[in-house]
Amino acid sequence: MESLLAASSSLPAAAFSPPSSLSSTSSSPHALRSAVAGAARAVRCSAAKDSILYALEHDEMFNSAEVIQWESGKSINSIAAAQGIRIRRRCRPRYPSEGSGADKAVPRNMLEQIIWDKEVEVSQRKAKKPLQKVIESSQHAPPARDFVGALTAAYSRNVAPALIAEVKKASPSRGVLREDFNPVEIAQSYEKNGAACLSILTDEKHFQGSFENLETVRNSGVKCPLLCKEFVIDIWQIYYARSKGADAILLIAAVLPDLDIKYMLRICKNLGMTALIEVHDERELDRVLKIDGVQLIGINNRSLGMVIIISCKCLQSFETLRIIVDIDVYWNFVIIETFKVDTSNTKTLLEKRGDLIRDKGILVVGESGLFTPDDVAYVQNAGVSAILVGESLVKQENPGQAIAGLYGKDLLH
Repeated sequence: MESLLAASSSLPAAAFSPPSSLSSTSSSPHALRSAVAGAARAVRCSAAKDSILYALEHDEMFNSAEVIQWESGKSINSIAAAQGIRIRRRCRPRYPSEGSGADKAVPRNMLEQIIWDKEVEVSQRKAKKPLQKVIESSQHAPPARDFVGALTAAYSRNVAPALIAEVKKASPSRGVLREDFNPVEIAQSYEKNGAACLSILTDEKHFQGSFENLETVRNSGVKCPLLCKEFVIDIWQIYYARSKGADAILLIAAVLPDLDIKYMLRICKNLGMTALIEVHDERELDRVLKIDGVQLIGINNRSLGMVIIISCKCLQSFETLRIIVDIDVYWNFVIIETFKVDTSNTKTLLEKRGDLIRDKGILVVGESGLFTPDDVAYVQNAGVSAILVGESLVKQENPGQAIAGLYGKDLLH
């Protein structure tokens, strides 16, 4: 009990919720909740309403259905699956290709592989720089810039979706997009040509990005608000992104249970950051729309992929297949993913939920499959206020000048 009080006394108010979301397996949730709730009931009185124990007992997240299910013995993955989440969590301190038996598994798709690798990466980073150290660093960062305000102003100036231009060197499906990659030059060129905000890829293993790129762009004099494009599974990443100058961060509904999203939104609010919550389909969108405090929803037109797993022994050559679909090889298997992109996904979802989204005052960001002025006009007519574009810009000789080609006009800035 004393250790909980000691830890909580040095954390912000958001820490009154479960210490590191449903993804944490570092302690027994049943023992923790029982001990805290029991002690809180013992000391609860009018004079103790400002105490940490009182806050814990009366925190809606601490008493949420997910926590109750978790402490009753349900696994993280079963709780997530009940919410329609297909991305499984491994919660292993080493890469999934290591070990044997239950310790070795084949991911269902690329996103799941990225998340498994991210679990290992975050675990290693936290060992080197604990959460409390990262929180302290985030408190010394300059105030976060108004990400939503920048998008709204740009939309009004141009009567067109505001642009979140992505600084991106590579992707797992397309490989290296730009050999002569200079994140500062690209960021400055985007800003000069009318981008409202910038997205900086920070994943190293699969996108060849880094938090150092984020920090370098922030310190370069670029005034655009910055989105940290990271695969977030732990609040450590949010605090770390803020310490490196991020003004906003991506949260992916296909990965995070509802409780995680709520908790991370609370962290973002405390830090003055904006969360862009990404959805792929109607079920994910409905989940997010039930959560209070959402300001930005990104609709990704790229599906999570239809997966076929074939033993490598059955294939003499699969170079021909590479022309048709994206292929990745893991250990003794070939994972084939269609990763279909269909911009009508945005239109379909907004036809069904557009009124509710507008009533809540949420801005919608269109993602993936945007290459031409017709593409931009299509998602604008569907109801988006902003677009996030990377590949179609960064592959051009001058990424900033390519913005005019994407919109069919120069953007005011």
